[in-house]
Parts: sequence; structure tokens; C-alpha cells
Amino acid sequence: MAAFLRSKCSSVGRTLMGSLGNNLYGATSSSVEAATRPSHCDAMSQQIRTFIQMRTNLKVVDNSGAKRVMCIAAKRGKYGARLGDTIIGSVKEAQPRGKVKKGDVVYGVVVRAAMKKGRSDGSEVQFDDNAIVLVNNKGELIGTRVFGPVPHELRKKKHLKILALAEHIV
Repeated sequence: MAAFLRSKCSSVGRTLMGSLGNNLYGATSSSVEAATRPSHCDAMSQQIRTFIQMRTNLKVVDNSGAKRVMCIAAKRGKYGARLGDTIIGSVKEAQPRGKVKKGDVVYGVVVRAAMKKGRSDGSEVQFDDNAIVLVNNKGELIGTRVFGPVPHELRKKKHLKILALAEHIV
């Protein structure tokens, strides 16, 4: 049990567990006591990053006027959207004099996702938040600037305009 928790918990998770973590890894605690005691690490490991699916709130990282969009539907895949996929969303927060208003139904391209994405060289890319860039139904950008880092996987999905306007390509 202790080996399982050690492999699943990060060093941050072990420090958050406090004295419980010391008892799990020490030789003085019995295996029955460790198995019956509720663990804070189990709650941390349950926050699994998944696909962007219906009702996911996403940050808008362009200057179109929207601040937050809620996903209505992913345009491909039965599980949801990943990096570079197009979604349909509803604007939940908007700036006062923007190009889009609150309540508008818009299309967007996912440029940052909290779910890990494996690369061909063996590395993985993962962002802290879920973010999109708003596009029209033809795929043209609504805004004129893209803020924050953008993965180079968008090149494979033919979103070259987003890469050209991005501040930083990861």
C-alpha cells in the first residue's frame, strides 16, 4: 500500500499529507492501519485531467472581447476535444466593447489543454489551464492577437495563423 501511494503521489502531495505521510513510509505503522486510514493523496490523484467536454469552462486568449467560454459541443471525437480541435461554445463573460457579446454562440480552437499530450520524441506537453482562440465558422480568427504560449501541434492541424500571431510557441 505504501509503495503504491509513494508511486502515485508527488513530493508536493507527500508534504501536504504531513504526519500521515511519515507514518505511511515509516516502519512503525502496520499495513492494516495504513489501509484503513483515509489518505489525502487519494483525493489528489482523483483530479485526473480529461478531455474538454460539454460544460467545460475555457479561458479565451485572444482580443476578440470574450473572457470565458463554456463548451457546448466538441466537433470531433466522442470523448471530447484535445489540442487543436474545434469546439462550439457559449460566451459566459465578455468585455464591454468587444467583437463578441455575452450569450453568443461561437467556434473556437483549443490552444491549451490541461490534459497531457504525448509527442513523438517521448516528451509530454501539459498546460495549467484550458484555453481557446475564437474563430468564425470558416476557421478565420476573430481576434488579431493571441496571448500566452501555444503548442506547435497546431501546425499539424493546419492552424498556421494562430501560430503566426502567438507570443510564444512551445
